[in-house]
Amino acid sequence: MSRLHADAERVLGGWTAPDDHQERHRRRFLHHLAQHPDGMARECFPDHLTAGALVLSADGTEVLLNLHGKAKRWFAFGGHCEAIDQTLAGVAHREALEESGLPRLDFDPVPVMLDEHAVPFCDPRGTVAHLDVRYVAVAPAGVGHAASEESLDVRWWPVDALPDGLEDDMHRLVALARARVLG
Repeated sequence: MSRLHADAERVLGGWTAPDDHQERHRRRFLHHLAQHPDGMARECFPDHLTAGALVLSADGTEVLLNLHGKAKRWFAFGGHCEAIDQTLAGVAHREALEESGLPRLDFDPVPVMLDEHAVPFCDPRGTVAHLDVRYVAVAPAGVGHAASEESLDVRWWPVDALPDGLEDDMHRLVALARARVLG
């Protein structure tokens, strides 16, 4: 078992889900890890864990989202675990920095939300379920951002004027992240 796999089991095993829906995800993710020693790897088919972070402004009034190049929809930052990753929080932090172009983030190492979503373009064998562990990060005031190769755009959005068509789970993520940051 890899260090990353063990960290994921520890983090999810100790995480207190905020509601029954999140508890079902937590149990599903832990079951996946118990059944799949490679459950953190992109090659694990048809499901694998991923991690990401929602980036908020310091005052919690804006959220930084990326227009995903393949999905053509606005998302938080995140993605696949890599061989260099040692922790789930490290995956989310790395992905947020890489995809946002931000030089640094104030990162909360405790998950805020879990989500499972189907991704039709992840694997040539067919649709994959990303078992996504989501974190919260705050961008320091005044730092610049930039789109990565994976994104068509990266943009700040007021939390009360999010992009049209944003999924319900993203609205829940924004609400949970703001509650965490604003206390």
